Amino acid sequence: MNPFSPAFKRLFDICLATTGLVVFSPLVFILILAIKWEDNGPVFYVQERWGRGERKFKAYKFRTMVPHADQKWGLKPAQENDERVTKVGKFLRATALDELPQLFNIWKGEMSFVGPRALAVGELHPSVPSFSERHQARPGLTGPAQIYAPRDASFEEKFRYDLDYLQNRTFGRDLKLLFLSLGITLRGKWESREKKI
Repeated sequence: MNPFSPAFKRLFDICLATTGLVVFSPLVFILILAIKWEDNGPVFYVQERWGRGERKFKAYKFRTMVPHADQKWGLKPAQENDERVTKVGKFLRATALDELPQLFNIWKGEMSFVGPRALAVGELHPSVPSFSERHQARPGLTGPAQIYAPRDASFEEKFRYDLDYLQNRTFGRDLKLLFLSLGITLRGKWESREKKI
Protein backbone atom coordinates (compact mmCIF):
# COMPACT_ATOMS: atom_id res chain seq x y z
CA MET A 1 0.00 0.00 0.00
CA ASN A 2 1.26 3.45 -0.94
CA PRO A 3 2.36 5.20 2.30
CA PHE A 4 1.30 8.54 0.83
CA SER A 5 -2.28 7.47 0.03
CA PRO A 6 -5.35 8.41 2.11
CA ALA A 7 -6.08 4.70 2.58
CA PHE A 8 -2.68 4.15 4.20
CA LYS A 9 -3.15 7.17 6.46
CA ARG A 10 -6.54 5.84 7.57
CA LEU A 11 -5.05 2.40 8.28
CA PHE A 12 -2.26 4.05 10.26
CA ASP A 13 -4.82 6.03 12.26
CA ILE A 14 -6.87 2.93 13.06
CA CYS A 15 -3.85 0.90 14.18
CA LEU A 16 -2.35 3.69 16.30
CA ALA A 17 -5.71 4.66 17.84
CA THR A 18 -6.50 1.04 18.71
CA THR A 19 -3.08 0.63 20.29
CA GLY A 20 -3.50 3.86 22.23
CA LEU A 21 -6.94 2.93 23.53
CA VAL A 22 -5.55 -0.35 24.87
CA VAL A 23 -2.23 0.94 26.22
CA PHE A 24 -3.64 4.03 27.89
CA SER A 25 -6.76 2.40 29.36
CA PRO A 26 -5.23 2.24 32.91
CA LEU A 27 -4.26 5.93 32.67
CA VAL A 28 -7.73 6.81 31.40
CA PHE A 29 -9.25 5.12 34.46
CA ILE A 30 -6.96 7.09 36.81
CA LEU A 31 -7.79 10.39 35.08
CA ILE A 32 -11.51 9.68 35.30
CA LEU A 33 -11.17 9.17 39.05
CA ALA A 34 -9.07 12.34 39.46
CA ILE A 35 -11.52 14.54 37.53
CA LYS A 36 -14.51 13.15 39.39
CA TRP A 37 -12.80 13.41 42.77
CA GLU A 38 -11.88 17.08 42.37
CA ASP A 39 -15.38 18.56 42.02
CA ASN A 40 -17.75 15.65 41.32
CA GLY A 41 -18.62 17.21 37.95
CA PRO A 42 -18.89 15.56 34.53
CA VAL A 43 -15.80 13.65 33.41
CA PHE A 44 -16.09 14.45 29.71
CA TYR A 45 -16.50 17.64 27.73
CA VAL A 46 -18.42 17.13 24.48
CA GLN A 47 -18.36 19.75 21.74
CA GLU A 48 -19.79 19.82 18.21
CA ARG A 49 -17.07 20.45 15.64
CA TRP A 50 -16.56 20.70 11.90
CA GLY A 51 -15.28 17.54 10.24
CA ARG A 52 -14.27 16.41 6.77
CA GLY A 53 -16.70 17.36 4.04
CA GLU A 54 -18.21 20.05 6.28
CA ARG A 55 -19.93 17.36 8.33
CA LYS A 56 -20.44 17.97 12.04
CA PHE A 57 -19.36 15.53 14.73
CA LYS A 58 -19.12 15.40 18.51
CA ALA A 59 -15.55 15.59 19.82
CA TYR A 60 -14.79 14.15 23.25
CA LYS A 61 -12.25 15.50 25.74
CA PHE A 62 -11.62 15.16 29.42
CA ARG A 63 -13.19 18.16 31.16
CA THR A 64 -10.52 20.66 32.25
CA MET A 65 -12.73 23.54 33.38
CA VAL A 66 -15.22 23.94 36.18
CA PRO A 67 -18.66 22.47 35.45
CA HIS A 68 -20.82 24.52 33.06
CA ALA A 69 -17.99 26.96 32.27
CA ASP A 70 -19.39 27.66 28.78
CA GLN A 71 -22.73 28.73 30.21
CA LYS A 72 -21.12 30.94 32.86
CA TRP A 73 -18.36 32.62 30.82
CA GLY A 74 -19.22 31.87 27.21
CA LEU A 75 -17.25 29.91 24.62
CA LYS A 76 -13.73 31.37 24.58
CA PRO A 77 -10.16 29.97 24.62
CA ALA A 78 -8.44 29.44 27.96
CA GLN A 79 -5.90 32.04 29.04
CA GLU A 80 -2.89 31.82 31.36
CA ASN A 81 -4.04 31.43 35.00
CA ASP A 82 -7.63 31.08 33.78
CA GLU A 83 -10.03 30.87 36.73
CA ARG A 84 -12.18 28.40 34.81
CA VAL A 85 -9.48 25.72 34.66
CA THR A 86 -9.41 23.17 37.48
CA LYS A 87 -6.24 21.90 39.19
CA VAL A 88 -6.46 18.56 37.41
CA GLY A 89 -7.34 20.45 34.26
CA LYS A 90 -4.09 22.44 34.35
CA PHE A 91 -2.09 19.21 34.27
CA LEU A 92 -4.26 17.72 31.54
CA ARG A 93 -3.96 20.81 29.34
CA ALA A 94 -0.19 21.13 29.81
CA THR A 95 0.35 17.52 28.71
CA ALA A 96 -2.56 17.36 26.22
CA LEU A 97 -3.88 14.32 28.09
CA ASP A 98 -7.31 15.95 27.97
CA GLU A 99 -7.29 14.91 24.30
CA LEU A 100 -7.05 11.16 25.05
CA PRO A 101 -10.79 10.53 24.53
CA GLN A 102 -10.38 11.79 20.97
CA LEU A 103 -8.62 8.51 20.18
CA PHE A 104 -12.18 7.23 19.97
CA ASN A 105 -13.03 9.97 17.44
CA ILE A 106 -10.00 8.91 15.40
CA TRP A 107 -10.94 5.24 15.61
CA LYS A 108 -14.45 6.10 14.35
CA GLY A 109 -13.01 8.00 11.38
CA GLU A 110 -14.18 11.45 12.47
CA MET A 111 -10.63 12.69 13.12
CA SER A 112 -7.06 11.85 12.20
CA PHE A 113 -3.89 12.03 14.27
CA VAL A 114 -2.59 14.86 12.08
CA GLY A 115 -4.64 17.43 10.23
CA PRO A 116 -6.24 20.88 10.41
CA ARG A 117 -7.49 21.95 13.83
CA ALA A 118 -10.90 20.58 14.79
CA LEU A 119 -12.79 23.86 15.16
CA ALA A 120 -16.01 24.22 17.14
CA VAL A 121 -19.08 24.77 14.99
CA GLY A 122 -19.69 28.12 16.69
CA GLU A 123 -16.11 29.22 16.03
CA LEU A 124 -16.17 29.10 12.23
CA HIS A 125 -18.99 29.98 9.83
CA PRO A 126 -19.22 28.31 6.39
CA SER A 127 -19.16 31.76 4.75
CA VAL A 128 -15.48 32.20 5.70
CA PRO A 129 -13.24 32.12 2.57
CA SER A 130 -11.54 28.73 1.99
CA PHE A 131 -13.96 27.04 4.43
CA SER A 132 -14.66 24.16 2.02
CA GLU A 133 -10.99 23.76 1.12
CA ARG A 134 -10.03 23.55 4.78
CA HIS A 135 -12.47 20.72 5.37
CA GLN A 136 -11.28 18.42 2.59
CA ALA A 137 -9.46 16.33 5.20
CA ARG A 138 -10.26 14.94 8.62
CA PRO A 139 -9.38 17.37 11.43
CA GLY A 140 -6.32 16.38 13.43
CA LEU A 141 -5.51 15.67 17.03
CA THR A 142 -2.38 17.67 16.24
CA GLY A 143 -1.11 19.66 13.29
CA PRO A 144 1.18 22.50 12.23
CA ALA A 145 -1.07 25.23 13.64
CA GLN A 146 -1.10 23.55 17.04
CA ILE A 147 2.68 23.07 17.04
CA TYR A 148 4.19 26.04 15.24
CA ALA A 149 1.76 28.90 15.82
CA PRO A 150 2.21 30.86 19.06
CA ARG A 151 -0.65 30.49 21.52
CA ASP A 152 -1.61 34.12 20.96
CA ALA A 153 -1.55 33.81 17.15
CA SER A 154 -4.54 35.25 15.33
CA PHE A 155 -7.26 33.06 13.90
CA GLU A 156 -6.13 34.07 10.39
CA GLU A 157 -2.55 32.95 11.05
CA LYS A 158 -3.65 29.57 12.36
CA PHE A 159 -5.98 29.24 9.38
CA ARG A 160 -3.00 29.76 7.03
CA TYR A 161 -1.10 26.95 8.76
CA ASP A 162 -4.08 24.65 8.21
CA LEU A 163 -4.34 25.48 4.51
CA ASP A 164 -0.58 25.09 4.01
CA TYR A 165 -0.78 21.61 5.57
CA LEU A 166 -3.54 20.57 3.18
CA GLN A 167 -1.55 21.77 0.18
CA ASN A 168 1.71 20.11 1.27
CA ARG A 169 0.74 17.03 3.31
CA THR A 170 2.86 13.89 3.20
CA PHE A 171 3.13 10.89 5.48
CA GLY A 172 6.68 11.92 6.38
CA ARG A 173 5.46 15.34 7.46
CA ASP A 174 2.73 13.69 9.55
CA LEU A 175 5.32 11.59 11.36
CA LYS A 176 7.45 14.67 12.07
CA LEU A 177 4.45 16.52 13.52
CA LEU A 178 3.55 13.51 15.67
CA PHE A 179 7.06 13.31 17.13
CA LEU A 180 7.15 17.07 17.78
CA SER A 181 3.78 16.78 19.55
CA LEU A 182 5.06 13.91 21.67
CA GLY A 183 8.03 16.01 22.72
CA ILE A 184 5.80 18.89 23.80
CA THR A 185 3.61 16.47 25.75
CA LEU A 186 6.55 14.87 27.56
CA ARG A 187 7.79 18.34 28.55
CA GLY A 188 4.31 19.46 29.60
CA LYS A 189 4.62 22.60 27.48
CA TRP A 190 1.36 22.77 25.55
CA GLU A 191 0.01 25.61 27.72
CA SER A 192 3.25 27.57 28.20
CA ARG A 193 4.56 28.00 24.64
CA GLU A 194 4.82 31.70 23.85
CA LYS A 195 6.52 31.49 20.48
CA LYS A 196 7.11 29.10 17.64
CA ILE A 197 9.29 26.08 18.40
